[in-house]
Order: sequence, then structure tokens, then C-alpha cells
Amino acid sequence: MNNVYESPFSARYASEEMLYVFSPDMKFTTWRRLWVSLAKAELALGLPITPEQVAEMEAHIDDIDYETARKREKEVRHDVMAHVYTYGKAAPSAAGIIHLGATSAYVGDNTDIIQLREGLKIVRQKLVTVLDRLGKFADEHKAQPTLGFTHFQPAQLTTVGKRATLWMNELLMDLDEVEYRIANLQMLGSKGTTGTQASFVELFDGDDSKVKELERRIADDFGFAGVVPVSGQTYSRKIDAQALATLSGIAQSASKFATDLRLLQHLKEVEEPFEKNQIGSSAMPYKRNPMRSERICALSRYVICDSLNPAFTSATQWFERTLDDSANKRISVPEAFLAVDAILNIMINVVSGLVVYPKVIRQRVMNELPFMATENIMMSAVKRGGDRQELHERIREHSMAAGKRIKEDGLDNDLIDRIAADPMFGMTREQILEHLDPSAYIGRSPAQVTDFLTECVHPKIDKYLDGTDVTVEINL
Repeated sequence: MNNVYESPFSARYASEEMLYVFSPDMKFTTWRRLWVSLAKAELALGLPITPEQVAEMEAHIDDIDYETARKREKEVRHDVMAHVYTYGKAAPSAAGIIHLGATSAYVGDNTDIIQLREGLKIVRQKLVTVLDRLGKFADEHKAQPTLGFTHFQPAQLTTVGKRATLWMNELLMDLDEVEYRIANLQMLGSKGTTGTQASFVELFDGDDSKVKELERRIADDFGFAGVVPVSGQTYSRKIDAQALATLSGIAQSASKFATDLRLLQHLKEVEEPFEKNQIGSSAMPYKRNPMRSERICALSRYVICDSLNPAFTSATQWFERTLDDSANKRISVPEAFLAVDAILNIMINVVSGLVVYPKVIRQRVMNELPFMATENIMMSAVKRGGDRQELHERIREHSMAAGKRIKEDGLDNDLIDRIAADPMFGMTREQILEHLDPSAYIGRSPAQVTDFLTECVHPKIDKYLDGTDVTVEINL
């Protein structure tokens, strides 16, 4: 429909797999799976539930009558009870035992945790893909000298590959965070209305061991090592805040990468992919705007801001629960995942097709290298009998004059010619040029790249790589 608002995450940015994680089908079939798990555990622990009731519930996990649920919710103003009613219509023999002993948070919060886990798994795989492809880029260009920048002013040389490892190192930190979150997620379990499990204590006639076993069975059904040890009615909203802080970290790293790439594209040194029929500007046909990198920055900014939502929600929960979290978290949490999913899809696209222009890079290096080489030139002249302090002052004077020529007159850097013509140095132009090999000024950059990939990156990502080529599609 073109006459109603449609989220850009659905229409333009996020992948089908991430959209599914936060879809109605994923949510409500998980609710039903949780109700089945609860009924199975209660049956096994001796409550008056029959195998036939459980079987009928299992047979109707996927065939949700959304229209009936919608109408019922409009009548009762309660989404969980509307779906209990709808499930009971599909599985009439079990209608009386669905949701037995539970409160709304049983299905709502446990589903939220499952969605967090599934969303983080998708994020993890895409992070690994970005790291793998950036790693190949870094290795390919590990020895290619390029001008380094501090304060975006020319500094000592680095290499194209070494710079890529700076992006990777931050993404590797993010991967550690994602893995930690996945490994430490716990279900809410079956805690009851204020977290005391009073309803289940009543159902099991005060048998604590059965109440605890009920939770263990439910957690096991969904592949979790356990449940939160204590809670109010809901799991602590700090869990949402922690998850989105992790996503915000990815957005920060992605934005740093994309910002650097936008600057490099301005310098005409490295570019994001630009397709044959792509239009850079509606007014300026010659333009090659870094639109993918700009989109990464835009979406990253959104995620960083959005991560404050669950932080505020966590900070303002009252006692055992309040409901001012629900409307906020049903927007803020999914959209953070959808945005990071889009960011990583774009990053995979970009890093898979980075274009490097070695001649432009070398030209910029050679324009600045004479200034960087002056210390080595000075030391060589001292070895030939020169006075270090006098030579230092003479180099300073020549450097200022060469800089003025570049900035004010728009001419080439003639520092080498000036030094060669100065008898104080006693060096020919050829002897001076021996100090202008860029590879002599990149330090351990190639070795650092190799060490980083071997010792830090591959031990963490190789276990997730199965040789399958990952493809992503970005719509615009």
C-alpha cells in the first residue's frame, strides 16, 4: 500500500532473515512453542494434563488465526489473552490448560530473549564475513605504502593493509561482545506475576524441586543453559540495554570505517564499489558519491542514539515491573537489530569490492616523503662530516621554502633539489634519492598485518567459516 507509512527497514534496508526474527510469525509461533513446552513439563511433573492435549497443541503451532486474535485483542485489550483464546480455538481439548500457572511475561519475555539470541547469531555471522573479507584485503595490501594521517594532516607512512587492520581490530572487539552476549543469555523461565513462582508452588503443592525442574525443562527445550536466578515479573531490562550497547559498538566501528573510506574516496586513493550504470548525482553526472559508506554512517548514528532507549527503560522500571517498557522496547530493540543488519550487509558489499588506486597513493606519498626523509638525509650528511645543528637549521629553512612553494604557488615539492644544491650537505641528488624508498618508512606494517591475522583474527572467525560464499543484496 502506497498511502500508509512503511518502515524503511522493511522496504529498503534489512535482510529477510533478520526481518523474520522480529516478525509476527516468529513471535507468536514462539509463544505457542513456549506454551507447549510448559504443558509438556507440567505433564511430566504430574499435573492433570494429557498427552493428547499436548499433541493437539503441537499440531497447531504454526496455523495462527491472526484475524481471530486481532478481534479478540480489540475486545479484551490484552494481546497474550487474545492469543491464548485463539490457540484454544485451534486446540480445543487443550483450551483449559494453555498458559497454566503462567503470566504474560512467560511468553513475552522468553520470546524476547530467544529473539535476542537469534538476532545476535545473524549479527555474528555477518560480522565474521566482514572480518574475513577485510582480512583478505589487508593481506593483499599489507606492504603497499600509503600516507598516514594524524589530525587528517600528513604523518608518517603506514600501509593500505595496516590501516585496514585498525578497522578490523574494532570489529573484532565487537565480535567478542556479541559472543559474550550469546553465551550468557538466560531465559526468564517461569517466574510468575512478581517473580516469586507462587502460582507454580501452588500447582505443585509446595514441591520446590518440581518448580525448579519445570524451569530446567523449559530452558532445555530452547537450548539455554539456564534461567535468570531471580527476577520480578520480567527479566531485568538491563539485558536489553546490554544487547543494544553491543549493537551500538558495532555501529561505532562501522561508522569509523565508513568515515575513513569517505575521506579516502575524496583523496581518490580507495573507493567503495561503483556500478556501471550507477548515478552519483542528479545534477553532476561526473560524480562518484560514496553513497554506501554514507548510508552506513547514517544508520550507525541511528543505532547509537537508539541504544539509549533501553538504558532509560532499565533505569525507570518500578519494583517488580511497570508497563512503560513495552511500547518502547517493541520498537527500539527490533529496529536496532534491523539497522545493524543493514549496516553489516552494506559493509559486506563494500569490503568485497574495494577499489585501490596505487598510482594516486604513491603520488601523494612521494609528495610528502621528502619532508619525512629529512632526518635520514641529515644523518647521512653528518656522517659525511656535517654539523648536525647547522644541518637541522638549513633543512628547516629549505622545508619552509618548499612548503611555501607548494601552498602559495601551487608548484611541486622541490625540497630534494634544494638540498642537493646546498653544498653544506655534500650529497648528490642521486644519493639523496636513495632515502626516498617508501618501503623503508613503513616499519613493521606488513609483519603486523600477518601477525594480527594469524594470531588474532583467524582463531576467532575460522570456526564460523564453512567455505560457503556469503552473498548479500542491498536494494538501493
